[in-house]
Amino acid sequence: MSVKLTFVSPADGGRISRSCSFAGFSTAHSQKLAKSLGKSSSRSKMSVKSAKMYSSLQKGAVIWDPKPDQVKKVFEALKKGLNEYLEMHQAELDYLSGCHKDTRRNSRLAFYYDLDKAHRGNAEHASILPVEELYEAYSIQCRLRDGASNMKHAFSLSPSTKASRESLVELYKNLQECTEDMCLIEGTLEVHLGEFHLKMKGLVGYARLCPGDQYEVFVRLGRQKWKLKGKIETDDSQTWDEEEKVFIPNLHEKFEIKVTELRGLSTLLVGMVKCDSIDFFITRPQTIIVDVTELGTIKLQLEVLWKPSSA
Repeated sequence: MSVKLTFVSPADGGRISRSCSFAGFSTAHSQKLAKSLGKSSSRSKMSVKSAKMYSSLQKGAVIWDPKPDQVKKVFEALKKGLNEYLEMHQAELDYLSGCHKDTRRNSRLAFYYDLDKAHRGNAEHASILPVEELYEAYSIQCRLRDGASNMKHAFSLSPSTKASRESLVELYKNLQECTEDMCLIEGTLEVHLGEFHLKMKGLVGYARLCPGDQYEVFVRLGRQKWKLKGKIETDDSQTWDEEEKVFIPNLHEKFEIKVTELRGLSTLLVGMVKCDSIDFFITRPQTIIVDVTELGTIKLQLEVLWKPSSA
């Protein structure tokens, strides 16, 4: 798989991005437009009603700068992953239904139990519709926010009058409301992102890895952290003090991976890299190989399994 990586140089802090394998209105008219925008913003509140039903998200919470382009990428990846997940469950149902003809009378109870279990699992994770509704509401708020921002800029270039100042105040209010609604929807959409299960498979370094070498791997996703230490054994096998970690995906943060070689009381930074998690929304386990160094002399091998949310 191909994943967008960002290498962070420890010397000068520079970053190198590359693809690697792993993976003029009149016063009267302006007031009319401002009032019209205000009405449109009020009508749009109905579209985000579902987002505000989540108890974990409340108005007045900390507001950040929405990132529509990133949200669109994650939404498309999530939608594709959910569709694959539902197709997989449907294939299981079709298989069990096909086996029905060959089941004996005394084994039909177990067959129907398996069939019902697969059906309930399919329905439990069929969360494509809520995700699509959330993104539709998000897109509406995004367009309203862009419109308010453009009008605010236009009014700021016109002569200052009492009417224009009132319009600017109203537009600023609408802009803030749209921004707040977008942040609420982003937070709600994260509820549907599921979980990433990361499993440590070891370092790959060919001549760079020698028996007795000790390494520390630090993986971070936002506030979530995973630190583990490993050692190269005499038979070239590797032992690690921890093998698996669960991360909760979010919309904006990338995985940050840092590998350090432990040399007695001192340490040597091997490399730091960032990678996007958009390609991880796949229902089957996938092995990724991360180039820790820009030349690829040391690589980190991980297994990633995405589990959809049942929320």
